Amino acid sequence: MYISITSILLSLGGKCLLNWVLVFLQKKHICRSFLTTFSASLAVFDAALTLTFTILHTRSDGYVVLFGQLLTSYHICLLVQIVGQIHRVLQWPVVVMAAVDHFCTVTQRLHANTLRAMWVVYLFVSVLLWCLAALYIFLLSDFTPVLEDVSHHHMDRCWVFPSSQTLHITLLLLLTLSCTALHAGRLITLSLWIRLISPNSPLTIQTVDQNQTHSRRSFVLQALHKFVLTWSPFLVLLAVLLLLPVGIPSYLDLSVAWLCFFNSLLVALVLCAVCPASQISQGLAAVPPDSFCEWKF
Repeated sequence: MYISITSILLSLGGKCLLNWVLVFLQKKHICRSFLTTFSASLAVFDAALTLTFTILHTRSDGYVVLFGQLLTSYHICLLVQIVGQIHRVLQWPVVVMAAVDHFCTVTQRLHANTLRAMWVVYLFVSVLLWCLAALYIFLLSDFTPVLEDVSHHHMDRCWVFPSSQTLHITLLLLLTLSCTALHAGRLITLSLWIRLISPNSPLTIQTVDQNQTHSRRSFVLQALHKFVLTWSPFLVLLAVLLLLPVGIPSYLDLSVAWLCFFNSLLVALVLCAVCPASQISQGLAAVPPDSFCEWKF
């Protein structure tokens, strides 16, 4: 898709503003999880990128020297495409690392000293992912930039690769959570129906004895309710974007807003998978930090 350079700058500026607003809203949880640390690094990266593009586009002499390299407005299109590819490459590694981090947070209680030291690990992993993604794009991938053969003085638009990878990942996780909730709801309904129809049957006695399993199923439904209630406007937006024939520009594919939404979704999945409500209420399990959903049961 072709997008004007002015539109690219405006959209990047809006993305940067939203990034920093959301980072500020999560200030109490910054560096307490991998996703919050990566969100801060993404906000810094996008701010530096937007500032560089703005300087390149508004310089009266048409060029700027950065780290010994001569950059002109012509390089905006090249950099936008490279950044879009880096965002695309980072999607699944961020998903995997966030899932592992949340799983470790829920399944084991860490000492205060360990928690204070974990931010160093989160920061190191975040920087490592950025570096590995850039190296992959430049050295291993078959990425070929699409550039118009015109003078940089007449360049006013750029070819940008569309991307829907974020929507596909979100859709996959939502389907997983929905199937889990439907399965839990079906089993709860079946248990209640058996109790009403045959209260003295062995199957009823067995169902009554499975209070812990029933509690876990109710917990799944509560987690889904909390998640949907909090993120319903964003879910509607994702549904609209998924139905649109034009994908999201690749340089907007990775944002702090999506990471916040994904964090809540991943917390719900991890809690439903490995943590019964009784452990949370008794303080036997830690809930991953989330600035938007309040995971109290």
